[in-house]
Amino acid sequence: MTVAAVGNSTFRFRDTAVLSVAIAEAPLVMTSAEIDEALAATYERVGVRPGLLEGLAGIQERRWWPEDVSFADAAAMAGAKALADAGVDPGQIGLLVDTSVSRAHLEPSAAVDVHHQLGMPSRCMNFDLSNACLGFVNGMHLAGMMIDAGQIDYAIVVDGEGSRELQERTIARLQRDDATADDIFENFASLTLGSGGAAMVLGRASEHPEGHRFVGGVSRAATQHHRICVGDMHQMRTDSRALLEAGLQLSVEIWTEAKQHFDWSDLDCYVIHQVSNVHTQAITAALEIDPARVPLTFPSRGNIGPASIPFTLALQADDLRAGDRVGCLGIGSGLNASVIEIAW
Repeated sequence: MTVAAVGNSTFRFRDTAVLSVAIAEAPLVMTSAEIDEALAATYERVGVRPGLLEGLAGIQERRWWPEDVSFADAAAMAGAKALADAGVDPGQIGLLVDTSVSRAHLEPSAAVDVHHQLGMPSRCMNFDLSNACLGFVNGMHLAGMMIDAGQIDYAIVVDGEGSRELQERTIARLQRDDATADDIFENFASLTLGSGGAAMVLGRASEHPEGHRFVGGVSRAATQHHRICVGDMHQMRTDSRALLEAGLQLSVEIWTEAKQHFDWSDLDCYVIHQVSNVHTQAITAALEIDPARVPLTFPSRGNIGPASIPFTLALQADDLRAGDRVGCLGIGSGLNASVIEIAW
């Protein structure tokens, strides 16, 4: 089983490996220039300089799904690809976890839709796991624990995110005559979001030498900051500066904790949650990480929420070599943070 070294904040895996990680690309491109154009009259009226999405956040564009593609569809498309890449039959999967923040309704779970679309067997446990942008990393952790415990042989973690509805509503709200500069900055993070699907298949390392072994990780919480970013599918209001500062503090704390148990000072690749230029520069400086080892997807995809880490990892996979050490660094509003090391 996974052995906790310090309470439940530090953990190691015994026999879990990543067998595949795959993505589903949203096909419609929405550029930051198009959003600036839509908000040009408001920017001029309230005295806000256009170009912040690209110039400050570094996000040139994000993707949208067609209106007839659901969040569960996106997760299922990525899941089907991950299963095919892993060579694992759906009938072998013992656990399916959907970690999507985006959801069309409160019940039933999104997982049941994905379970049905992928043709999973009745014995495959399935449920949603929600923890803001950290959800997918939590799903990886949970799947690893169940595999190590011998309860299941294979697991799949999926995620489907869509920013179209939220951004269309946000743009319409900011186009109103009563919109203020404060409204723009409170809704700024909403306009950095993107759309996409991601999935990961996990199995026993002892039975899959070709797999990429889970090593271990650390988790920490700072829930005193749970009101900094609050949102739903209609609106998300964020104190971006406070969220950055609190997130940095928590990241430094978790990194300091990790140094007692792991050597993460010289990993080959750091797959961090994709937010913005400002966030990336701040986190690499605070943790003394080489920026050249941090692949970026936010410039062309935006922040895809919990899908951003597996999405970035999947796009980086072809450049990774056997033996490379990869750190997946996730953080979610609330705040919660977690790091998992994978031996590629």
